[in-house]
Amino acid sequence: MGFFNFFSKEKKETLDKGLEKTKSGVFSKIKRAFVGRKTIDDDFLDELEEIFITSDVGAETTLKIIDRIQDRVSRDKYVGIDELNELLCEEITGLLTENNNGDTLADFDTPAGRKPYVIMVVGVNGVGKTTTIGKLAYQYKEAGKKVMLGAADTFRAAAVEQLDEWGRRAGVPVVKQQLGSDAAAVAYDTLSSAVANDIDVVIIDTAGRLHNKKGLMDELSKIKRVMEKVVPGAPDEVLLVLDGSTGQNAFEQARQFSAATQVTDLAITKLDGTAKGGVVIGISDQFKIPVKYIGLGEGIKDLQVFNKREFVESLFGKRQEA
Repeated sequence: MGFFNFFSKEKKETLDKGLEKTKSGVFSKIKRAFVGRKTIDDDFLDELEEIFITSDVGAETTLKIIDRIQDRVSRDKYVGIDELNELLCEEITGLLTENNNGDTLADFDTPAGRKPYVIMVVGVNGVGKTTTIGKLAYQYKEAGKKVMLGAADTFRAAAVEQLDEWGRRAGVPVVKQQLGSDAAAVAYDTLSSAVANDIDVVIIDTAGRLHNKKGLMDELSKIKRVMEKVVPGAPDEVLLVLDGSTGQNAFEQARQFSAATQVTDLAITKLDGTAKGGVVIGISDQFKIPVKYIGLGEGIKDLQVFNKREFVESLFGKRQEA
């Protein structure tokens, strides 16, 4: 049974609502550009290229999409906006599938034999990192997992307080120390407590200082080394959180972090408040790191496992009913 079977009607509605601003900025522009045309000609492709680039899909990914469409049009004749939407959905989904790992097979599951399953979360301040951790904790708990959080962002009192509040909302324990404590020591204590209490999933928050600061990257390396002393192979994931509303700046953060540490997955947040949702397509294509989660609102349930086809179909107003 594939992932699509797990994508409920409620989640589709949440996705559609969360992408509303991007859809109005992309889909409506494409419809206007197509008005009065009977074929997909060079002029239309030029307009389509501009629409994608201004929607923060990124120049390199946009050119790939245009090339794929030109190739399809040379073989097949498409007339009408519905046919065009089908073409866009097929080609963009195909591009993302070729350049990335497959979609997650089940929501908020963990591999057999990994206990505790350890997730280290990284990202700059203000991208929604701690909020994403709280949502992850809630979703894992709802999936029947015992969850524990580690407040290893010890440089900002607000960060510890915020994580504490999200832990309370999600109903999961938070391991913390005094402001200014050694972040690696917090991670060590968290994993030690998790092992002692038979915890399934551990999520470690980390300092969100500027991504080009060498000290932060050295600290992340230290945290990883210390965690591995408690749980061999930890962390299982290094999740980079990016703010989708920042557009091209999100690309740069992904580039910097992936060069400095072994990022395994991406979470792209704040998509409900921006018309720049095309950044998900660009980042998913450009980096050999899968987009695993997307944030679609402030609510504790407003985090979804990223599904390429559902995302693209929602963006272009094309749905295949389950």
